[in-house]
Amino acid sequence: MNIDFSKSVGLVPVIIQDEQTLEVLMLGYMNAEAYEKTVYENIVTFFSRSKNRLWTKGETSGNYFHVKSINADCDNDTLLIKVEPIGPACHTGERSCFKTAYNQNFILQLERIIKDRYDNPKEGSYVNKLRNKGINKIAQKVGEEAVETVIAALNETEFDLINESSDLIFHLILLLKEKGLSLERISKNLEERHK
Repeated sequence: MNIDFSKSVGLVPVIIQDEQTLEVLMLGYMNAEAYEKTVYENIVTFFSRSKNRLWTKGETSGNYFHVKSINADCDNDTLLIKVEPIGPACHTGERSCFKTAYNQNFILQLERIIKDRYDNPKEGSYVNKLRNKGINKIAQKVGEEAVETVIAALNETEFDLINESSDLIFHLILLLKEKGLSLERISKNLEERHK
């Protein structure tokens, strides 16, 4: 990329976005050296204006940003970096430096949590208990939750419908993971079907 560092005293703004949930995590700045270090190490390094030096996100907290993609805007003077965050993004311990009321894309984060249970099984984990029972049991749970969602929609309260819909979505994500599929694949399919 031919990034234009000349417009703002050698710095460009960098928007950090969670690669999976697409939530905006923070805004920082890079100079050419920080950019090169980021590309080379695949871990985000900023130029800290307050410290007047390079600063690798996570260097003291361990909450690194692993680079998944880097894109420049149309003027080549702003970067969008999609990352896999390790731990919270904000120094306050919040998931994002922006005080959004809730994680608008928690469903995508839930997919990451389920994947983590597959990769790092935890004793007592519901995901692992159901997974150990096999694909038939997981598929059966999706069917049960679908029926309960329909019943709640027809005969129960809004609160019940929300709970049953949540159960259905959770179990569907688990079934997709068991079959080696992702919400990204489903989303792309829906997008294609919409055209």
